[in-house]
Amino acid sequence: MERASVELEGVSETTLWTLYHRAVEARRPDAVLSDPLAVELVETINFPFAERFGDGAGLSQWQALRARCFDEAVRRFLGDHPDGTVVALGEGLETQLWRVDNGRVRWVSVDLPEVAAVRRALLPEHPRTTLVAGSALDPGWLDEVHTASGVLVTAQGLLMYLRPDEVHALVARCAGRLRGGVLVFDAVPRWLAERGRSGRLRTGTGYEPPAWTWALDRDEERRLRRLPHVTALGTLRLPRGRGVVHGWLLPLAARAPWLRRLLPTVLVAQFA
Repeated sequence: MERASVELEGVSETTLWTLYHRAVEARRPDAVLSDPLAVELVETINFPFAERFGDGAGLSQWQALRARCFDEAVRRFLGDHPDGTVVALGEGLETQLWRVDNGRVRWVSVDLPEVAAVRRALLPEHPRTTLVAGSALDPGWLDEVHTASGVLVTAQGLLMYLRPDEVHALVARCAGRLRGGVLVFDAVPRWLAERGRSGRLRTGTGYEPPAWTWALDRDEERRLRRLPHVTALGTLRLPRGRGVVHGWLLPLAARAPWLRRLLPTVLVAQFA
């Protein structure tokens, strides 16, 4: 079988980075995430994953646990709204739909044109999916959202690459247009964003992730809570993983608010 070549740069390349780490974890016999489609994609794509990103040993479980946290949020939403709509902003080559599909959900995938083209070429066709090629900051994607049966928006690995004013505008736009909806998103702590901007997150292979331009701290949480129509802002705990770090230390730290703010976080905002 001929392998597909994929060339993405900058922030767009992170879709290959996260895909690779999910696949590395999913190949394990004791994996914390079942994601056979991610494994298949990595085997299909002609890209030097290991040479570019390393062996994945240090990050694959965390990436998979983050994906599972989002999966569980979507499943809870679909339990209450089985015909609801999920909008995945900056979805890249995320394979969440095939992990959580209840046979009824409507799915709207939004990503930049070059990434959307890769997604269209590599992922299986799905009858209840709408793929929007454009920026999440362009309000046009909201016209594709069916709201009558409930809406959940996800932004996994996206907001930290936007400017603070862009994050606020995006959240406020979702809150204003999707009344009664929910936004699930992740954020990095400010100290980690500053470390990234100083170039201290370079991997052993020389790969340096794009700098994060938005981060979360106590003041930023307050700003998000004050946005119009945002009625609640809460934190979701990552599932317990294996080993000392993911099985005990991180779950324990997540119980203490002052420690939780030092870790990458998954949050949920409710709109009214």
